[in-house]
Amino acid sequence: MPAERDRPRDLSPVQRPDGVVGREEAGVLSAATAVLSERAGSGTTSTALPGVLADVPVAVLVIDRSAGAVTYANTAAVELAGNVRLPVDIDTWGASVGLTDLGGQPLASTSGPLSLVAQGLPVTGEAVRMAPGQGRDGLPAQDPGARRDQLLWVTGFPLSRPDGDEHLSLVVFLEVESDGSDPAGDQLQALRERAVVATDIAFTITDPRRPDDPLVWVNPSFSRITGYSPEEAVGRNCRFLQGLATDPATVAEIRAALEAQQAITTVLLNHRKDGTAFWNQLSISPVFDGEGELVSFVGVQTDVTERVRVEHEREAAFAAEQTARQEAELARAAAEQARVDAERARADAERMQGRLALMAEATSTLIATLDLTDVLDRLARLCVPLLADWVFITLADDTGAVRETASRHRDGFADELRLLATQHVGHLPEASPTRRSIAASRPVLVQHAGEGLDQLITSAAAREAAERLGTGSLLAVPMVARRRTRGAILLGRRDTERPFDQEDVDLAEDLARRAALAMDNVRLYQQEHTVADTLQRSLLPELPVIAGVDSAAHYVSASTAADVGGDFYDLLHLPDGSIGVVIGDVVGHDVAAAAAMGHLRGLIRACAWEAPDPDPAAVLARVDRLVQGLGVASMATMVYARAVPPAEDGAPWRVHLASAGHPPPLLRTPDGEVQLLDGVTGLLIGVDGTLPRRSTAIDLPRGGTLLAYTDGLIERPGTDLDEGIAELVERLVAAPAGAGPRQLCDAAVAGSLDGRDDVALIAVRFC
Repeated sequence: MPAERDRPRDLSPVQRPDGVVGREEAGVLSAATAVLSERAGSGTTSTALPGVLADVPVAVLVIDRSAGAVTYANTAAVELAGNVRLPVDIDTWGASVGLTDLGGQPLASTSGPLSLVAQGLPVTGEAVRMAPGQGRDGLPAQDPGARRDQLLWVTGFPLSRPDGDEHLSLVVFLEVESDGSDPAGDQLQALRERAVVATDIAFTITDPRRPDDPLVWVNPSFSRITGYSPEEAVGRNCRFLQGLATDPATVAEIRAALEAQQAITTVLLNHRKDGTAFWNQLSISPVFDGEGELVSFVGVQTDVTERVRVEHEREAAFAAEQTARQEAELARAAAEQARVDAERARADAERMQGRLALMAEATSTLIATLDLTDVLDRLARLCVPLLADWVFITLADDTGAVRETASRHRDGFADELRLLATQHVGHLPEASPTRRSIAASRPVLVQHAGEGLDQLITSAAAREAAERLGTGSLLAVPMVARRRTRGAILLGRRDTERPFDQEDVDLAEDLARRAALAMDNVRLYQQEHTVADTLQRSLLPELPVIAGVDSAAHYVSASTAADVGGDFYDLLHLPDGSIGVVIGDVVGHDVAAAAAMGHLRGLIRACAWEAPDPDPAAVLARVDRLVQGLGVASMATMVYARAVPPAEDGAPWRVHLASAGHPPPLLRTPDGEVQLLDGVTGLLIGVDGTLPRRSTAIDLPRGGTLLAYTDGLIERPGTDLDEGIAELVERLVAAPAGAGPRQLCDAAVAGSLDGRDDVALIAVRFC
């Protein structure tokens, strides 16, 4: 056969069942075999053919011998046949191409190369012609001279193993330019060489029958890609292209496929002769002889470095995009979380601000009064509706007995509150939240009170009233102040969907502590008030009943701690029958001032009672020396009047006056005229006891009233004492004619007391 006659002498032969084939043809055929063998597991042969052979300038057909039809054609084969729908009968495909033998006879015969391949026989190489007038689309050309006679070289052999389930064969057509000379000569050799070189694909053949399965042939493209010449590559196993960076798993996969005599296609990292790495797409296919014996492995190699680089860049870009997307998603999630946190923080801040505002309001509201009933009523208004729908406030005495003192409901329910107070609060069972809270001094929370209301409230009527009030959730908090539990606050909510929670417990506890402290302050104030009242009664004596005089007094303390201060008054029936009238003011407005006042009142009494000289000036001088000597008080003002009864009927009283820096007394005559007795002045008690004092004397008509007072009665912000005295005079003048001492005291203090200073006032009418 021509293939045997024209085979190159410098290439090692591969023994085929029907002869010897040049390595060029074997490389093309075996390469196609390798990639087509990958169809296993895929649906069709066309889907199994890799892109590495799809566009090579070699026409490739796959023939299903069972059907005698072409089932696959690559791009070059499609261009030969034109628009022929696959699968198609093998002879029909040849006719559509316009194939003939060298003599111009159609190939549709059992001896034609296509028919032989369709019968499962190998065709090592045979020249055929493509008619001059045949077009690429399978139709006659419009210009028969447009293309001269075309020479094709046909090679084919079975792909499947004899014992396999499939019956496939491969056909390869190689084109060569013809100049009209002998087609069986040098042109056929050129055809074989061009077919191998023009594909730009590295073909290799190994011999598995030799030790280590060495390379026995490589084409020029292999040398161009790897840099190794045929002499340097042949005789070595192809692993010499591997390096340290080659994936061991891929190498193991290739080794396993070779041992199993199976085809494999993969991509691995190889190295050129100069050490540079490149990505190699490798397809290896076993070749068997007619007896099914493995005779060689054909490898197809393609440098896909650029493709891998692009894929890596695409993967890197995709990974970067994914990373950016993930980071954006994380940033969005972080922003969303930050927004949620900000909203939660703002809500928490608003709740905290509301709580602080409530506590501030509670503090200012509860300490604004010293009346216990008022404190409890204010507490109930703070609890409802801000904390609960209704509230019961109970107090516990020293014996542990409890009593309801205040209650409130947001919608009224006065009858229900009254019924619950009378039938339940007075007889609290041990299981009730209020009793448990007082006993343990801890909050008691019953989030779903309706389920066990029978155990909490023993009275049926009280239970009905509680159900109308709403017992979805109950919270009892103790009122503890200064280590003693003073009572408990019972809060109730109707809504079972919004029971009390821990935040409500904390808020209610805080409010209860403040309320308990306010109530305890009221208790302490009331105790001190009682003490102060007793002290006041002891220091401000009842005015004595003296024949010939009528008297009245009035006292108000400016101290919020006790109803007592440094102002005092006194009325004395002296041993000589004269009447002593005293008004004084010790500096200060507290219990200490009151104590000093008590000492000073005792001194003036003693000095006036047994005075060697009864003149008021002498009495005040002696009192001044005793105060400074004994340290009784720091400073004080005082007026002392000594009234001598008349010796004859109808005669006026003789009044002697002395002052120690005190506002001048007033005289109201029987006809209602008011006179200011300002003819005498002097230094305050406690300033200088060595300076002399003087007194004055006036006649006081019968029925006239002497009125002495402290500065608290006449002091006004923004005005001087003269204006205050003038206003006092007007009030006394406006008193009715014949007004007695008590009426004059009431007129003097009417509309003038506002708690700025202590006020003491004494009025004595001389008959």
